[in-house]
Amino acid sequence: MAKKQKLIVYRVLRVLLSPLYKFWYRPTILGAENIPEEGRFIIVGNHIHIFDQCNVLMPSKRILHYMAKKEYFDPKYPEGHHSWFFKSSGCIPVDRSKKDDAAVASALDVLENDHALGLFPEGTRNGLKEDRAREIYAKYLEKQPGDFKSFYKQAKNNKTSFVNYLEELLNNKTISFKEFVENITCVEPFLKRLMIAKRITEDDYYQHIFLPFKFGAVSMAKKTNSVIVPFVITGDYHFRTDNLVVRIGRPLEPMDDLAQANERLEETMREMIKENHRMSGK
Repeated sequence: MAKKQKLIVYRVLRVLLSPLYKFWYRPTILGAENIPEEGRFIIVGNHIHIFDQCNVLMPSKRILHYMAKKEYFDPKYPEGHHSWFFKSSGCIPVDRSKKDDAAVASALDVLENDHALGLFPEGTRNGLKEDRAREIYAKYLEKQPGDFKSFYKQAKNNKTSFVNYLEELLNNKTISFKEFVENITCVEPFLKRLMIAKRITEDDYYQHIFLPFKFGAVSMAKKTNSVIVPFVITGDYHFRTDNLVVRIGRPLEPMDDLAQANERLEETMREMIKENHRMSGK
């Protein structure tokens, strides 16, 4: 599809679908004024749902060229059922099985032409994938009542980062095996109870709220002298939910030290998550 046609489709889809999305999920969007109206920038957020990018596409007057895994563009994959949407909305396909130089080149081209790029620094959704769930089941739960299918149905909505942390707490004997087994299907509420009981600290909890950040965003920001606009999402994607909150932060200038830049980005987003939690009384 030609570039001009893609831009038209993008704008038409945004006009048509935004009201439906707002009606269905009722997101509260804070800080939309922090999205630059001109110039190059990279918008990055935590990744908890396939629709995360919709929350910043709607308030932005710019076209956001999102990097997305290649499976979304191919109908032969389960994720590719809506491939037409990703192909027509300016997204960049990424092959996550290798270092995808072509995808990086396309992303850099977007920025060098003073457009806007979107990506998720965690690299993937922070939700428990089946292969990781099978590892947990085989290692700890195979001799417990119930089969894997039942376990995964209950556990798949957990954050992978929290599941990994729960295993860490088991291994360092902060929690017992019984506590691990009883709470592995619903980790986040259990971690909050541990925090209230002062068995873990608030810092411990928030240090594990994300998967480790990859360096793609800060690296491309440095190479193209682009600012990074952070955003965070908290709450649930349920019909007519009342707790989906999107907070968009102020742009961060690029830095030469990539490790320091990545640490600053993660800490900024962590503080924004805390602000959302304080606002909602969590």
